[in-house]
Amino acid sequence: MKQTKFIDVHKKYGAKLVDFAGYEMPIQYSSIIAEHKAVRNSVGLFDVSHMGEIIIKGEKALDFVQYITINDASKLQIGKVQYSAMCYEDGGIVDDLLVYKISDDKYLLVVNGSNTDKDFEWMKKNNQFGVEIIDESDEYSLLAVQGPNS
Repeated sequence: MKQTKFIDVHKKYGAKLVDFAGYEMPIQYSSIIAEHKAVRNSVGLFDVSHMGEIIIKGEKALDFVQYITINDASKLQIGKVQYSAMCYEDGGIVDDLLVYKISDDKYLLVVNGSNTDKDFEWMKKNNQFGVEIIDESDEYSLLAVQGPNS
């Protein structure tokens, strides 16, 4: 089972750890109810390092992202993100994802951890634009800050 870069912190603070998408991940610390209330009323920090990170690079990176996702990535400014989804030709969902515009010719797609391999292969299969598609999931650690005071 893989571990995130934050495993020692999770253990230090008494996290209950479980297998999630092949990673040893915290499911709770002191109390699920107290943690839920903290995030709803203030702020919470989540280790989401199990998510998949796929880089799309090349002159036609935007064309490729537009082709494989349902939202309009052309509206993104550098450094911004949008929620989107990838669909099969019959309209079924491949996965939902976040699309980050890194530069005019580079995008970071954050996919669900349990779907990373499937999504990566699907992207390669549908690459009609000559872009580089790089799975960098093992290179990233992600923290999500959520709640009204985030």
